[in-house]
Amino acid sequence: MRADASERGEGAKLVRQLTLFDSVMVVVSGTIGASIFITPADVLRVVPDPRFALMLWIVAGGITLMAGLACAELGGMFPEAGGQYVFIREAYGRFAAFLYGWVLFTAGNSGALAAMAIAFALFFGRAFPLFSTDHVIVAYSVFGVHWELNRGSLVAVVSVIVLTAVNIRSVKMAALLQNFTALAFLSAVVGIVALGFLFGHGSWSHFTAGPQSGIASISIKGVGIAMIALLWSYDGWEYLSWVAGEIKNPGRNLPLALFLGIVLIVITYLLANAVFLYALPPAQLAAQTALTDVAMTALFSQHVGRWVSLFIALISFGAASVVVLGGARIYYSMARDGVFFQGMTRVHPRWKTPATSLLTQCVWVIVLILSGRYEQLYTCFVFMMTLTYVLTVGAVFVLRWTQPDRPRPYRCTGYPWLPIAYMLVAFGFVLSTLLARPGESLAGLGLALLGVPLYVHWRRQERRRAPDSAGSLP
Repeated sequence: MRADASERGEGAKLVRQLTLFDSVMVVVSGTIGASIFITPADVLRVVPDPRFALMLWIVAGGITLMAGLACAELGGMFPEAGGQYVFIREAYGRFAAFLYGWVLFTAGNSGALAAMAIAFALFFGRAFPLFSTDHVIVAYSVFGVHWELNRGSLVAVVSVIVLTAVNIRSVKMAALLQNFTALAFLSAVVGIVALGFLFGHGSWSHFTAGPQSGIASISIKGVGIAMIALLWSYDGWEYLSWVAGEIKNPGRNLPLALFLGIVLIVITYLLANAVFLYALPPAQLAAQTALTDVAMTALFSQHVGRWVSLFIALISFGAASVVVLGGARIYYSMARDGVFFQGMTRVHPRWKTPATSLLTQCVWVIVLILSGRYEQLYTCFVFMMTLTYVLTVGAVFVLRWTQPDRPRPYRCTGYPWLPIAYMLVAFGFVLSTLLARPGESLAGLGLALLGVPLYVHWRRQERRRAPDSAGSLP
């Protein structure tokens, strides 16, 4: 039996304030980040034919949509805070869900949030050099490990604090912030595409320029490498399921928002790639490390660089906002299940937000930013995160068997063939990640297992609070 809410110190509950439009913007903001300004060059390095590269962007979007449709069925079944954590718990048990949430908190989501905050600081520093990472405040080495604090790190820390404060104050205010950044990005892409094609100094011949041998020169290995980069560029749509407990009419709006959001992302990515290709020949585009600066300079003039940096900083800020919003709901749900710090069940009595969970997340992310070790932790999580997508889509099959009578406002389109197709593709990426990065993959698994003693401890505490409950720990 679950402990009474008053015993947990819960003074209030989350309320449903997010509209369909808010939900679509969560999908867009959570997915579109700085990767769209990096991945096009990465893809063309291994797939040099621009037409084939554009087709792969569509294929990757289709694969993402397969997962989104499966997640839409699960979200309609369990319209509560926690998303994938809840789906895994219902399908595979509390222990499997805990491992997912534990690694998410220690490395995956927290490391991603730290990286987004640093990306925001880097591009903000390019637009305003006074705040760049070149300005070192203090630096020293301890046992051969170099550490430094610079102005860029402080900007990243401040950005996380500001986003956390906004999210604590109001989920609707947080939604308005990410709506603004998402709309700003979409409007800028449409504007750049329109102005670029109408007045830019580009060429349509770039779309047909490629290797002399055409498609035959593209290897299976190259396609595989490109698809890994593409699927990571589409990652982030799942954040919507994490905030399902605050979506109005979730049975309708959550599935619809996932579909509309992913389709909108695919279109936006294609438009961005099209304008990049119009600006630069494929070979030159593939050689870029500062793709957006070079492409905009080629299209318009060299004076747009500062504005491009500020634009990318804004996108990174918006993406970080969604990560702050979604991650705290996972930890809140874990605490309500008795498998995390109990204080994180607290909802602010006035603002109806998981305040303690948000503050705890903020503190840990700041530690990761200042330590400079967030990238190593996030890399360790790549294998585990890929595996969780397989488990999430697989949960559709498990729950159709174990909970056949549970209401399903939306049933996954193309079931069972589309979910099976996605699982086969995703499992192939799990194996390729394990083979390509065995050290990091095993480290991620080890990080998950480090949480087992804490799980046992929290479950024992939960059983003491509810002595009449029966059954094993899981």
